[in-house]
Amino acid sequence: MLSILQTFGRVLWRHWPALLAWALIGELGSYAAIEISGFVGAYTSVGGLLLLPLAVLVRLVSFVAMFLVIRDALQNLQALAPVPASPAERRRTFVDALLLSILPFFAVYAAWGMLRDDVTAYSERALEVRQGLRFESILNGSTLAEDAVTNIAFSPLTVSIVLVAFSARWLVKRFAERLPKIAAVISVYLEAAWVFFTAFFVSNAIGSVTGWIDSRVATQWLADARQWFSDQLVPVAWIWDFVEWALGAIGGVILEPLAWLAIAGVVYGQAIAPERLRVKFRSVEAAKGRYERVPEVVRARIDDVADDFIGRFRPIGRSLLLMFRSGPLLLAGFVFAHALLIFVENSIKPAIVLLFGPQDLYTFWIVADTLIFTLVALLMEPLRVIVVAVFYDATLGGLQRSVGAEATDRS
Repeated sequence: MLSILQTFGRVLWRHWPALLAWALIGELGSYAAIEISGFVGAYTSVGGLLLLPLAVLVRLVSFVAMFLVIRDALQNLQALAPVPASPAERRRTFVDALLLSILPFFAVYAAWGMLRDDVTAYSERALEVRQGLRFESILNGSTLAEDAVTNIAFSPLTVSIVLVAFSARWLVKRFAERLPKIAAVISVYLEAAWVFFTAFFVSNAIGSVTGWIDSRVATQWLADARQWFSDQLVPVAWIWDFVEWALGAIGGVILEPLAWLAIAGVVYGQAIAPERLRVKFRSVEAAKGRYERVPEVVRARIDDVADDFIGRFRPIGRSLLLMFRSGPLLLAGFVFAHALLIFVENSIKPAIVLLFGPQDLYTFWIVADTLIFTLVALLMEPLRVIVVAVFYDATLGGLQRSVGAEATDRS
């Protein structure tokens, strides 16, 4: 644990200006993307929807940049994969890390409701601009063409955007060697576009299913049964409340930090040779052996179709395997450190309110609250990245030691 604290201090001392700069880029860029997409969406829903994924993509760019900026201060990662010397290689590493991180980052972004918040902000901005256009058309005696500026539901338009973006991304990847360098930027946007809407559709579907279950008669019977047991047996009510609290805490306390550790594994894992961190399981090896007995022609076609889709999940799987091998003690330490970080962040905001004292809602808080709490995010997000990266580096060190011990035992 002492080495983890030393690495944390070294990373913070070396790179805090760059981390703050990238955090600022993420905050301002995301805000600007929502404002611009909402303004365009007031005139054309297609244009607004095509620009909306940039709001999340800018945040992802800032996080990936922060992870890569501090890479040279992570000793275990440096031992496995030193920072590339040439600028061209560093740019390629950045683009590769960005492409591989889109799927897990957008999934986490949607699961914790941040994607829905961005969509809501976009809709409010688009409706605000649309209302101004409608008022202006009334004054000019003209007619404003109808356009569903907030139509982000599952519709032929949004499904078409997903299909076109996915197909175009596949074509760019297939012919990348023949295309100019700008194709790398286009591929990042196309990947973000289809993942953005897919993640939004999935989160909406989950919400619809949950709402349907909550409205069923059986759910009401279960609630009545819970109330009856609570009235008859007070200890049962205590146990029931504790289980509900524990299940709710799992997401914020356990799953969220593990998801961030998986994203760090995707960002850094693309630079590590897979054979140096290979984790073998007998069942997996047996399945590979059976698959190799399939005729080569059939395997070639299956690989061609599945590689593009499965390849997006392979880095996530490697990251999860790395966490599995790191051991429960290190994971528990990381979960505790992340929970402590959240506690500090949640404590700062009330402290700021107490510091400023009673102020008028309209002349002070409505004007200054966004700036004040944005500064809190600018301070906390770099610390979150450092904590995640430091513990990921510690998992690499633990894996190297375990692999060395296994090699020593075999010899």
